Amino acid sequence: MAKLFFRYAAMNAGKSTALLQVAHNYEERGHRVRIFTAGMDDRYGRGYVTSRLGPQRVAELFDATTDFLSLIPVQPDIACLLVDEAQFLSADQVWALHELAHMRNLPAICYGLRTDFRGQLFPGSAALLGLADEMDEMKTICDCGRKATMNMRVDGSMRRVTEGAQVEIGGNARYRAVCGRCFRAA
Repeated sequence: MAKLFFRYAAMNAGKSTALLQVAHNYEERGHRVRIFTAGMDDRYGRGYVTSRLGPQRVAELFDATTDFLSLIPVQPDIACLLVDEAQFLSADQVWALHELAHMRNLPAICYGLRTDFRGQLFPGSAALLGLADEMDEMKTICDCGRKATMNMRVDGSMRRVTEGAQVEIGGNARYRAVCGRCFRAA
């Protein structure tokens, strides 16, 4: 039986790298995957899953209007659905991925952030935390050496930003992965 998976972490934990490795593993064994990433993420160009380590791969884009159920045939010729930047999914899209896993026997593995720079759940992450059959926290470390669990938005002087829109694409120039202590002390 297929499952809906959520693999989450703070920034720089290797989520995109892990997704690319899973895709490679499936394809090396002759199986086809479909890879999706958020259309709003243009850090490395639109339509790519890119690891900070360098590997990059073309991906299909999703946005608020994407209907996964209509994109995936009833008898898919794919073995797995992979979603990067899953925090940007809507709750309805997560329900659709859940249906693909449970009614069409198509595993869906989603990679994303759990919370934003204020410590608030993203809508897609909240739905995944509620619906995923399996969840895995991927790990990274804070500058202080503790496990990083928070994403801190910073300004040009590397000072913590506490207000603003939930989504502001910026990568390492705008965000840091930090532990709870450093998040509160900043």
